[in-house]
Amino acid sequence: MNLLELLLVTVGGGAGAALRFVLDGAVRTRLARTRAAGFPLATVLINVSGSLVLGLLTGLGQAGTIPSSVVVVLGTGMMGGYTTFSTASVETVQLLRSGKPRLAVLNGLGMLVVSVGAAALGLWLGRNT
Repeated sequence: MNLLELLLVTVGGGAGAALRFVLDGAVRTRLARTRAAGFPLATVLINVSGSLVLGLLTGLGQAGTIPSSVVVVLGTGMMGGYTTFSTASVETVQLLRSGKPRLAVLNGLGMLVVSVGAAALGLWLGRNT
C-alpha cells in the first residue's frame, strides 16, 4: 500500500462513518413512534447492507472486474467506516440489560446470520457478473 491509498482509505473510512451516522439518524427518526423503536433496526440495516456491498466489492475484485486498490479503498475504508460491529454488540447487551432477551438474541444472532448471508450473496454477485 502506498501513501495515496492510505489517504484514500482514511477518506473512505470517514465518508463511510458519516454515511452510517446519517442513515442511523434517518432510520431512528422514522421508527421513533413505532413499535420497532426499541429494536436497533438502523444498525442491522447498516451492517447487512455493508456486508452485501463489501462482499460485492470483494467478488468484483476477485473476478478482476475492479482493481484491488478500489476494493481496499471502498471495502476496507468506506465499508469499514460504515459498518459497526461494536455498536451492534453494545445494543445487544443493552437489550439484555433492559429485560428483552428475545430481542437481544434476535439482534445478535439474527444480524450475524443475515450479514453473513448478505456477504455471501455479494461475493456471488461480484464473481458472476
